[in-house]
Amino acid sequence: MARVIYMDHPLIHHKITFIRRKETGTKDFRQTIGEITMLIAYEATWGLKLSDVEIETPICRTMGKELKGKKLALVPILRAGLGMVDGIQQLIPAAKVGHIGLYRDPVTHEPIEYYCKLPADCDEREVFVLDPMLATGGSASAAITLLKQKGVKNIRFLCIIAAPEGVERLTKEHPDVDVFVGALDEKLNENAYIVPGLGDAGDRIFGTK
Repeated sequence: MARVIYMDHPLIHHKITFIRRKETGTKDFRQTIGEITMLIAYEATWGLKLSDVEIETPICRTMGKELKGKKLALVPILRAGLGMVDGIQQLIPAAKVGHIGLYRDPVTHEPIEYYCKLPADCDEREVFVLDPMLATGGSASAAITLLKQKGVKNIRFLCIIAAPEGVERLTKEHPDVDVFVGALDEKLNENAYIVPGLGDAGDRIFGTK
């Protein structure tokens, strides 16, 4: 059964409040998205497997631990998910990056795929699917379904803001995927935007409207 982990860290609360403010500019918004992602990734990487390794310090030889096997694969959902990649790569520079492009039908609000490019060995890695906003859950669920069709078995989903409707749908359709949420908001409005939310994450990351 999937776990849904809601972040309860003072720094995450503080930084999410900062990016919610409409006066926060593109540069600060983009930088803070990366910082929040790094903090969420710290929690999401608990449980990664380790292996013992012998190393030499300036003093002597000793045993240490390092991540076992192939490193993570990060799969942002385009385009807003791109804003979350750098924060994790600062922690795990060897992580490979794939991309899934989905857009939301303006009438049905359902996702439509337009692009998918993944590392060749993605099915051998722990995969973190990244999207700042979990609104209806349609895009996240579709991206995870696509990964499973390509043989990926170990998937975690990271988002910064979620609506209850999105969490419910994602955990129902993918009960084997753990979900890490920066903040759980109140609801979706009639246009399927998260309330209170922070507006369109993609527009605010890239300075477009």
